[in-house]
Amino acid sequence: MEKPEQKINNDYYAQRKERTDDKTEEIIYELPDFAAEFFYGTSNNTSALTRLNYAYDLRIFFDFVSKVKQIAIEKMEITILEEIKAYEIERFLNYLSHYSFGGKEESCDDTGKARKLSAIRAMYKYFYNKDMIKSNVASKVATPKIHEKEIIRLENDEVKRLLEFAESDDVFDGKKNVYHNKLKVRDYAILSLFLGTGIRVSELVGLNVSDFDFDKNSFVVTRKGGNRTILYFNDEVKNALYDWLDYRYDLKKLHPDDDAMFISLKYRRIATRTVEVLVKNYAAKVTPLKKITPHKLRSTFGTNLYRQTGDIYAVSDFLGHKDVNTTRKHYAAISQDSRKKSAAAINLKGEKNE
Repeated sequence: MEKPEQKINNDYYAQRKERTDDKTEEIIYELPDFAAEFFYGTSNNTSALTRLNYAYDLRIFFDFVSKVKQIAIEKMEITILEEIKAYEIERFLNYLSHYSFGGKEESCDDTGKARKLSAIRAMYKYFYNKDMIKSNVASKVATPKIHEKEIIRLENDEVKRLLEFAESDDVFDGKKNVYHNKLKVRDYAILSLFLGTGIRVSELVGLNVSDFDFDKNSFVVTRKGGNRTILYFNDEVKNALYDWLDYRYDLKKLHPDDDAMFISLKYRRIATRTVEVLVKNYAAKVTPLKKITPHKLRSTFGTNLYRQTGDIYAVSDFLGHKDVNTTRKHYAAISQDSRKKSAAAINLKGEKNE
């Protein structure tokens, strides 16, 4: 028999998938009729979020095709894919640098262009493998070169100040500080959990109280793709979570059966956007020049864990990366430290540094 807490957790992720699928279905109606088969045909080997992103990207692609080919989207047949040449897809990628869609001016960087090309390639590959088109021109288009950006993270002194701000009484001005004082115990616990475990914001908002085992300082997190993994935290995080739970259980409007770990002022499971805003607001007080997001707190954790263990594979496993090369990005901070030390060792006059 399924445990009640497991059912609650599954309901949350099932509801999230249902909302994502519903949104994808809405967008499919804005695409050519033949595109629907691509989404239904790939439903067993792609995630709901991947299909939604495909839908967003293909909507922009077919809007472009409609303008270039001067044909309404609803009149397009699958033969249109064979009429499109490789250079026209390249033209589309260039178009994405500055374009209009839905009455708004938009733009894409190289990462956004690469993602849209990936959606186009997936669609072409599907129909080509099904023998519904004779050629796969999308496979001939080179992926835009993505320039690696320096990974932004918090330094140790910034982490300390961030947490100090979160537990202080007077941080913001006016009404904003009123909300802060109502929720600072929760916010401190959220920041501590991010910095102490490196989980994703999507994973944090889905956490339930029943996912935690405080005797073992562990919790179960639902990773991308639905896999459930046990992670561990230290006593600092444990104490922050205990303080929040004490506060949480005193909330009179909270339903006894509501298992969500983190809730909003409306006594509902906290939203991803709410977490992103609170991280941004606190971080702006500590380091206004760095645009800190939950993902950058994750990078901070990854860097600190690598500094302490020196084991990139352990870091990769803890962060839930499928490819260790993704984790190697956390080397950036270590390399930066090495560059600083090397620069300090150079003496232009040949004299010894004291």
